[in-house]
Amino acid sequence: MKSLAAAEVSEAIGLGAESLFSAQREDGVFDYGGHSLVSTLGTVGAVSALHFADPDGSADLIARGVDWLRRTQGADGGWSMVPGGPSEAGTTAVAAATLSVVAPAEAGNEVAAGRRWMADFGGLEAIPHAEVVAWCRQFYAYAGWLDVRDMRRFPLELALVPGLYRRLFDIRVPMVSALALAQLRHKPISRFHRALAKAAAPKALTAIRQVYEHEGSTGGWCEDAWVTGLICAGLARGDQGRDMVDGAVRWFRGTVTEDGAWSSGPLDLTWSMYAAGGLVAAGYADDPRLGSTKELFLRLQQNVPFLSFGCPPGFWGWSGTRGWPASLETGEIVSVLRHLPGNDQDDAVRRGVSWLTLQQDSRGSWGLCVRNTKVANSGPCPHMTVQALDALLDAGVPPEDPRIGKALRWLEGVQNTDGSFGSVWYRMHTSGTAAVLRTLARAGRAEGTPARRARAWLESARLADGSWGDGTPGGPGTVEETAWAVDALLTAGAAHDSPAVAEGVRSLLAARTGPTGGWPAAPVNEYVRFVSRYTNPALAHGLALRALAGYRERAGR
Repeated sequence: MKSLAAAEVSEAIGLGAESLFSAQREDGVFDYGGHSLVSTLGTVGAVSALHFADPDGSADLIARGVDWLRRTQGADGGWSMVPGGPSEAGTTAVAAATLSVVAPAEAGNEVAAGRRWMADFGGLEAIPHAEVVAWCRQFYAYAGWLDVRDMRRFPLELALVPGLYRRLFDIRVPMVSALALAQLRHKPISRFHRALAKAAAPKALTAIRQVYEHEGSTGGWCEDAWVTGLICAGLARGDQGRDMVDGAVRWFRGTVTEDGAWSSGPLDLTWSMYAAGGLVAAGYADDPRLGSTKELFLRLQQNVPFLSFGCPPGFWGWSGTRGWPASLETGEIVSVLRHLPGNDQDDAVRRGVSWLTLQQDSRGSWGLCVRNTKVANSGPCPHMTVQALDALLDAGVPPEDPRIGKALRWLEGVQNTDGSFGSVWYRMHTSGTAAVLRTLARAGRAEGTPARRARAWLESARLADGSWGDGTPGGPGTVEETAWAVDALLTAGAAHDSPAVAEGVRSLLAARTGPTGGWPAAPVNEYVRFVSRYTNPALAHGLALRALAGYRERAGR
């Protein structure tokens, strides 16, 4: 591998860096949104919401959305979140139900094919995510495939206790609130529960409005058509918040694509933090082109609290000037800022570390945005926890700090029996296991039992061609998971010429897409855990650069 280190690895790093910079906008954003985020879920959300909120005035938008959904149905009768991928149960269920509601005659064949796909899958109850089943049952009730009395009831009365409400529903508070307001009008419930729900309705509406106004009353929530669709449909059916409903209708008209679809929202900060992180690791911290990205991060740190989730200021989200708070982005951006030149970022780093400290769960973990929640898709996560720990370590917090010690004890308690770790926002176990191993090593715990078990699992999960996939037998390898694994093994002390590292590096070099030096992105990112996935090219490029740079540095020693 010495010849590879001297020639191919350095060339791959240089070409990969330029490939990343080619996606950078003048404002510092590394933009991969134009071709990757138009989604079936976003289009379903928009079409269903417009049907309930403005069926006559938005008939043209509804028709265009219906046409797009019909055209993007898979040959097997299902739909994937991003067209062209494998069919997914949750996406197929809501797409078929929405077409049945808004175009029952015109799209009858597509609806029938979608329902056959769902029957072959095993129906809604075979979906491995209770929350997704609940959303799908809402859409089945819209279509008349489910009695409204059999819909899961969203307990609106819990909004009377805001802290508990946030911990139970987390990032879903606005969506649950809107759908619960609709159920207050349409779902039969007992007198007792109805009285409580009516008393709680103003608080639930306030929670929705707090998010709406935090984002600047643009008409959208989270800049995501699926999220906005759920909220808009719930408000329209519940006859609540008409100004927000009208704002959402205008937002849908302003965000529809030329071919009649909607997206799941831009990921400006997510793309940019992974791109910048990879470039910094590859030795480009002083490149003046990263100056605009540094300015982007400083400009978009939020200085007002996010009231609906009970979050203090000092965080970053994944997009927008007033996006939703996220431990994942906050941790990664703090780490990137700490490695960029200058000291004008010192206050931003300090405030980011303060926010992460306040958001740490009492058990030691981190979730996405609500402290001490246990919600499956955004609650305590090993991967998010070590992203926060990396930020603390990069900011100069010593490994013996109580915050770090508490988190490491929590990680030890949630390690799987086979030595692996999970991850909420990335599929299966390779990403989480690699991320935890890397951070354990950075915290001086590379020789501890959790790290040794994680390393053994990673090495056993390597595929025959030297790459890594999601950790399950037989799946193909990906750039992202291979890079995660190689970087973690190197950080934990593996020799650069060890079989696992050397073959992993060979795999990364072989995976390049051509003379431009880029890498292909795989759907390893979880939009909804186990249910809907998408690609993130900045993640693939950034992780590959970090792994190759780590190899080059180790080989150079």
